[in-house]
Amino acid sequence: MVVVGGGGGNAWAKEMTLRRRMSSIFNKTREHFPSLKDYNDYLEEVEDMTFNLIEGIDVEAIEARIARYQQENAEQIYLSRAKRAEDLAVALKASRMVTVKAGPTDTAAGTSQGISGGAGVQGQYAPAAVPGGLNQPRPTGNAPQPIGGSSDPLHGYDEETMRLRAERGARAGGWTAELGRRRALEEAFNSIFV
Repeated sequence: MVVVGGGGGNAWAKEMTLRRRMSSIFNKTREHFPSLKDYNDYLEEVEDMTFNLIEGIDVEAIEARIARYQQENAEQIYLSRAKRAEDLAVALKASRMVTVKAGPTDTAAGTSQGISGGAGVQGQYAPAAVPGGLNQPRPTGNAPQPIGGSSDPLHGYDEETMRLRAERGARAGGWTAELGRRRALEEAFNSIFV
């Protein structure tokens, strides 16, 4: 099964499809080989075949090699795919088991949105299994909430609300009032000796 794209616009999709296919067939790991050199030779051979398929070089011979390899190593391919699926299931289960309860003080600091960076915080990525062997990160936790809705306490336009919005926005961007003061002082003292 070789996907041939018409024109250069689909070259990336063609390459990704071929690489996914090759990685699902040629899925041996370092443990399958007696030495690192043998493993590296195996990886180089797979990459050479992948490159030739992408470029359309000797496609029939490579497809015959792939079919022969699949027949000879069908059990190993099946076991590797099953092990990979088990590993993904364990990782997904572990990521779903850890949850963080947000307290009233966490909301002000932003930790309820997954900003704290601790283990198990909402918004981290967990592996997702995609047909074809590609694993892509999938967001977990609560979806992003829009700012300014009726549940937002800062939805007014008075002076105090605008000041709080500006302060929270600056804090979310990593700025604090102290940081601004220190920078102003540093710039003032650096310009004295010019």
